[in-house]
Amino acid sequence: MLASKDAVSDHNELAARMWGSGGRAYDDISFAISDALAHAAQRLNPQSGEKILDVGTGTGWSARNVARRGAHVEAVDISSELLAAARELSGHIEPSIAFQLADVERPALLGRTFRWRDIHLWHDVRARSAPGRGRTREGLPQGWASCTCNVDARRRGRKVLRGVAKHGDTVPPASSPIAWGDPKHVEALLGKDFELTFEIGVSNAYHASMQDIWEWYARVFGPVRSLVHTRDADRLQAFRNDVDAYHSKYSVQAGLHLKREYLVTIGRRR
Repeated sequence: MLASKDAVSDHNELAARMWGSGGRAYDDISFAISDALAHAAQRLNPQSGEKILDVGTGTGWSARNVARRGAHVEAVDISSELLAAARELSGHIEPSIAFQLADVERPALLGRTFRWRDIHLWHDVRARSAPGRGRTREGLPQGWASCTCNVDARRRGRKVLRGVAKHGDTVPPASSPIAWGDPKHVEALLGKDFELTFEIGVSNAYHASMQDIWEWYARVFGPVRSLVHTRDADRLQAFRNDVDAYHSKYSVQAGLHLKREYLVTIGRRR
Protein backbone atom coordinates (compact mmCIF):
# COMPACT_ATOMS: atom_id res chain seq x y z
CA MET A 1 0.00 0.00 0.00
CA LEU A 2 1.17 3.50 -0.78
CA ALA A 3 2.01 5.84 2.07
CA SER A 4 -0.63 8.44 2.84
CA LYS A 5 1.54 11.35 1.76
CA ASP A 6 1.98 9.73 -1.66
CA ALA A 7 -1.53 8.33 -2.12
CA VAL A 8 -3.70 11.30 -1.12
CA SER A 9 -3.50 14.84 -2.48
CA ASP A 10 -2.52 17.42 0.13
CA HIS A 11 -5.79 19.35 -0.24
CA ASN A 12 -7.77 16.15 0.51
CA GLU A 13 -5.98 15.16 3.71
CA LEU A 14 -8.26 17.25 5.94
CA ALA A 15 -11.35 15.72 4.30
CA ALA A 16 -9.89 12.25 4.74
CA ARG A 17 -9.44 12.80 8.48
CA MET A 18 -12.91 14.27 8.89
CA TRP A 19 -14.77 11.53 7.01
CA GLY A 20 -12.72 8.81 8.65
CA SER A 21 -13.24 10.12 12.19
CA GLY A 22 -16.10 7.72 12.89
CA GLY A 23 -14.22 4.67 11.67
CA ARG A 24 -16.37 1.56 11.47
CA ALA A 25 -19.43 3.49 12.71
CA TYR A 26 -19.60 5.12 9.27
CA ASP A 27 -20.99 1.82 7.98
CA ASP A 28 -24.31 2.87 9.54
CA ILE A 29 -24.56 5.60 6.91
CA SER A 30 -24.47 2.95 4.19
CA PHE A 31 -27.01 0.86 6.07
CA ALA A 32 -29.40 3.82 6.17
CA ILE A 33 -29.25 4.22 2.38
CA SER A 34 -28.74 0.56 1.52
CA ASP A 35 -31.75 0.56 -0.80
CA ALA A 36 -30.08 3.18 -3.00
CA LEU A 37 -26.74 1.38 -2.93
CA ALA A 38 -28.38 -1.87 -3.99
CA HIS A 39 -30.07 -0.02 -6.86
CA ALA A 40 -26.72 1.29 -8.08
CA ALA A 41 -25.03 -2.11 -7.87
CA GLN A 42 -27.86 -3.86 -9.71
CA ARG A 43 -27.83 -1.31 -12.52
CA LEU A 44 -24.10 -1.86 -12.82
CA ASN A 45 -24.96 -5.53 -13.39
CA PRO A 46 -21.52 -6.96 -12.49
CA GLN A 47 -20.61 -10.31 -13.98
CA SER A 48 -18.64 -13.16 -12.45
CA GLY A 49 -14.94 -12.74 -13.10
CA GLU A 50 -15.27 -9.13 -14.26
CA LYS A 51 -12.84 -6.59 -12.79
CA ILE A 52 -14.48 -3.56 -11.19
CA LEU A 53 -13.10 -0.50 -9.42
CA ASP A 54 -15.10 1.07 -6.58
CA VAL A 55 -13.97 4.66 -6.04
CA GLY A 56 -14.58 6.16 -2.60
CA THR A 57 -15.51 2.81 -1.09
CA GLY A 58 -15.91 4.05 2.50
CA THR A 59 -16.49 0.96 4.63
CA GLY A 60 -16.88 -1.20 1.52
CA TRP A 61 -20.68 -1.61 1.40
CA SER A 62 -20.97 -1.28 -2.38
CA ALA A 63 -17.79 -3.24 -3.00
CA ARG A 64 -19.42 -6.11 -1.13
CA ASN A 65 -22.63 -5.71 -3.12
CA VAL A 66 -20.65 -6.08 -6.35
CA ALA A 67 -18.35 -8.88 -5.15
CA ARG A 68 -21.34 -11.03 -4.19
CA ARG A 69 -21.95 -11.45 -7.93
CA GLY A 70 -18.50 -12.97 -8.33
CA ALA A 71 -16.77 -9.87 -9.65
CA HIS A 72 -13.17 -9.06 -8.69
CA VAL A 73 -13.27 -5.69 -6.95
CA GLU A 74 -10.52 -3.18 -6.29
CA ALA A 75 -11.85 -0.58 -3.84
CA VAL A 76 -10.08 2.70 -3.06
CA ASP A 77 -10.62 5.54 -0.63
CA ILE A 78 -8.73 8.54 0.76
CA SER A 79 -9.41 7.54 4.40
CA SER A 80 -7.19 4.91 5.99
CA GLU A 81 -9.63 4.65 8.93
CA LEU A 82 -12.53 3.76 6.67
CA LEU A 83 -10.39 1.29 4.72
CA ALA A 84 -9.41 -0.47 7.95
CA ALA A 85 -13.10 -0.85 8.77
CA ALA A 86 -13.85 -2.03 5.22
CA ARG A 87 -11.24 -4.77 5.44
CA GLU A 88 -12.62 -5.95 8.77
CA LEU A 89 -16.21 -5.97 7.54
CA SER A 90 -15.34 -7.65 4.22
CA GLY A 91 -13.10 -10.48 5.43
CA HIS A 92 -15.72 -13.13 4.66
CA ILE A 93 -16.36 -12.03 1.05
CA GLU A 94 -15.33 -14.23 -1.88
CA PRO A 95 -13.71 -13.35 -4.16
CA SER A 96 -11.78 -11.18 -1.73
CA ILE A 97 -11.82 -7.41 -2.22
CA ALA A 98 -8.53 -5.56 -2.71
CA PHE A 99 -8.67 -2.34 -0.68
CA GLN A 100 -6.15 0.42 -1.36
CA LEU A 101 -5.49 3.93 -0.11
CA ALA A 102 -5.69 6.13 -3.20
CA ASP A 103 -7.02 9.45 -4.45
CA VAL A 104 -9.21 9.54 -7.56
CA GLU A 105 -7.74 12.95 -8.39
CA ARG A 106 -4.44 11.16 -8.98
CA PRO A 107 -5.50 8.42 -11.43
CA ALA A 108 -1.90 7.42 -12.13
CA LEU A 109 -2.01 5.70 -8.74
CA LEU A 110 -4.83 3.41 -9.85
CA GLY A 111 -4.50 0.24 -11.93
CA ARG A 112 -5.49 0.58 -15.59
CA THR A 113 -5.09 -3.01 -16.76
CA PHE A 114 -8.77 -3.90 -16.55
CA ARG A 115 -12.13 -2.67 -17.74
CA TRP A 116 -12.75 0.11 -15.24
CA ARG A 117 -16.23 0.26 -13.81
CA ASP A 118 -16.76 2.89 -11.20
CA ILE A 119 -19.54 3.07 -8.61
CA HIS A 120 -19.80 6.63 -7.28
CA LEU A 121 -22.06 6.91 -4.29
CA TRP A 122 -23.09 10.20 -2.73
CA HIS A 123 -21.75 9.40 0.71
CA ASP A 124 -18.55 7.88 -0.63
CA VAL A 125 -17.43 10.50 -3.08
CA ARG A 126 -15.89 12.87 -0.58
CA ALA A 127 -13.22 14.09 -3.01
CA ARG A 128 -15.88 15.54 -5.28
CA SER A 129 -15.99 18.66 -3.17
CA ALA A 130 -12.27 19.18 -3.60
CA PRO A 131 -10.61 21.50 -6.13
CA GLY A 132 -9.92 19.99 -9.53
CA ARG A 133 -12.45 17.18 -9.26
CA GLY A 134 -13.49 17.62 -12.88
CA ARG A 135 -10.00 16.71 -14.10
CA THR A 136 -10.40 13.03 -13.28
CA ARG A 137 -12.26 12.17 -16.48
CA GLU A 138 -9.09 12.79 -18.47
CA GLY A 139 -7.32 9.92 -16.75
CA LEU A 140 -10.02 7.29 -17.21
CA PRO A 141 -9.19 4.22 -19.31
CA GLN A 142 -11.13 3.42 -22.46
CA GLY A 143 -14.27 1.31 -22.29
CA TRP A 144 -15.35 1.99 -18.73
CA ALA A 145 -18.90 2.18 -17.46
CA SER A 146 -20.09 3.96 -14.35
CA CYS A 147 -23.03 3.80 -12.02
CA THR A 148 -23.45 6.88 -9.87
CA CYS A 149 -25.83 7.29 -6.97
CA ASN A 150 -26.28 10.72 -5.40
CA VAL A 151 -28.84 11.26 -2.69
CA ASP A 152 -31.14 14.29 -2.99
CA ALA A 153 -31.14 14.60 -6.75
CA ARG A 154 -33.39 17.64 -6.32
CA ARG A 155 -30.63 19.26 -4.21
CA ARG A 156 -32.46 19.35 -0.88
CA GLY A 157 -29.41 17.75 0.72
CA ARG A 158 -27.33 20.88 0.18
CA LYS A 159 -29.11 22.43 3.19
CA VAL A 160 -27.30 20.00 5.50
CA LEU A 161 -23.94 20.66 3.83
CA ARG A 162 -24.48 24.41 4.01
CA GLY A 163 -25.36 24.07 7.69
CA VAL A 164 -22.08 22.27 8.36
CA ALA A 165 -20.18 24.97 6.48
CA LYS A 166 -22.04 27.75 8.27
CA HIS A 167 -21.52 26.48 11.79
CA GLY A 168 -18.06 25.13 11.06
CA ASP A 169 -16.82 28.47 9.72
CA THR A 170 -15.77 26.84 6.48
CA VAL A 171 -16.27 27.98 2.90
CA PRO A 172 -18.58 25.72 0.87
CA PRO A 173 -16.81 24.07 -2.07
CA ALA A 174 -17.10 25.88 -5.38
CA SER A 175 -18.46 22.70 -6.93
CA SER A 176 -20.91 21.02 -4.56
CA PRO A 177 -20.95 17.19 -4.49
CA ILE A 178 -24.76 17.48 -4.54
CA ALA A 179 -24.44 18.80 -8.11
CA TRP A 180 -23.74 15.22 -9.18
CA GLY A 181 -27.44 14.58 -8.53
CA ASP A 182 -28.31 17.00 -11.37
CA PRO A 183 -28.34 15.37 -14.85
CA LYS A 184 -27.49 18.70 -16.50
CA HIS A 185 -24.32 18.96 -14.41
CA VAL A 186 -23.29 15.39 -15.26
CA GLU A 187 -24.05 15.93 -18.95
CA ALA A 188 -21.98 19.12 -19.01
CA LEU A 189 -19.01 17.40 -17.41
CA LEU A 190 -19.11 13.96 -19.03
CA GLY A 191 -21.55 14.07 -21.95
CA LYS A 192 -18.86 14.74 -24.53
CA ASP A 193 -16.97 11.59 -23.61
CA PHE A 194 -19.72 9.26 -22.38
CA GLU A 195 -23.15 8.04 -23.42
CA LEU A 196 -25.24 8.72 -20.31
CA THR A 197 -28.56 7.43 -19.07
CA PHE A 198 -30.25 8.43 -15.79
CA GLU A 199 -32.69 6.90 -13.35
CA ILE A 200 -34.18 8.57 -10.26
CA GLY A 201 -34.99 6.60 -7.12
CA VAL A 202 -36.12 7.34 -3.58
CA SER A 203 -34.21 6.13 -0.53
CA ASN A 204 -36.09 5.55 2.72
CA ALA A 205 -34.57 5.81 6.20
CA TYR A 206 -36.22 5.59 9.60
CA HIS A 207 -35.33 7.08 12.99
CA ALA A 208 -37.13 7.03 16.32
CA SER A 209 -37.02 10.76 17.05
CA MET A 210 -35.16 14.04 16.58
CA GLN A 211 -32.92 13.10 19.49
CA ASP A 212 -32.23 9.72 17.93
CA ILE A 213 -31.16 11.09 14.55
CA TRP A 214 -29.06 13.82 16.16
CA GLU A 215 -27.14 11.27 18.25
CA TRP A 216 -26.81 9.05 15.20
CA TYR A 217 -25.26 11.83 13.09
CA ALA A 218 -22.92 12.77 15.93
CA ARG A 219 -21.71 9.18 16.14
CA VAL A 220 -21.37 8.13 12.50
CA PHE A 221 -21.24 11.19 10.20
CA GLY A 222 -17.83 12.84 9.98
CA PRO A 223 -18.89 16.44 9.22
CA VAL A 224 -21.30 16.48 12.18
CA ARG A 225 -18.87 14.67 14.48
CA SER A 226 -16.26 17.33 13.76
CA LEU A 227 -18.61 20.10 14.92
CA VAL A 228 -19.84 18.23 17.98
CA HIS A 229 -16.28 17.94 19.25
CA THR A 230 -15.12 21.46 18.40
CA ARG A 231 -18.04 23.89 18.89
CA ASP A 232 -18.93 25.52 22.20
CA ALA A 233 -22.35 24.80 23.71
CA ASP A 234 -24.14 27.82 22.23
CA ARG A 235 -22.87 27.30 18.69
CA LEU A 236 -23.53 23.59 18.88
CA GLN A 237 -27.13 24.26 19.96
CA ALA A 238 -27.57 26.67 17.03
CA PHE A 239 -26.34 23.97 14.67
CA ARG A 240 -28.67 21.40 16.20
CA ASN A 241 -31.60 23.78 15.83
CA ASP A 242 -30.91 23.97 12.11
CA VAL A 243 -30.60 20.18 11.84
CA ASP A 244 -33.88 19.68 13.72
CA ALA A 245 -35.64 22.21 11.50
CA TYR A 246 -34.45 20.36 8.42
CA HIS A 247 -35.70 17.01 9.73
CA SER A 248 -39.02 18.29 11.08
CA LYS A 249 -40.75 17.84 7.71
CA TYR A 250 -40.05 14.11 7.90
CA SER A 251 -41.98 13.64 11.17
CA VAL A 252 -44.52 10.79 11.21
CA GLN A 253 -46.44 9.05 13.98
CA ALA A 254 -43.74 6.42 14.48
CA GLY A 255 -40.88 8.94 14.55
CA LEU A 256 -39.05 10.13 11.43
CA HIS A 257 -39.34 8.76 7.91
CA LEU A 258 -36.72 10.34 5.65
CA LYS A 259 -37.38 10.14 1.92
CA ARG A 260 -34.45 11.26 -0.20
CA GLU A 261 -34.29 11.34 -3.97
CA TYR A 262 -31.13 10.15 -5.66
CA LEU A 263 -29.87 9.83 -9.21
CA VAL A 264 -28.30 6.75 -10.75
CA THR A 265 -26.13 7.50 -13.77
CA ILE A 266 -24.91 4.85 -16.20
CA GLY A 267 -22.21 5.99 -18.58
CA ARG A 268 -20.31 4.24 -21.35
CA ARG A 269 -17.22 5.60 -23.03
CA ARG A 270 -17.96 6.87 -26.55
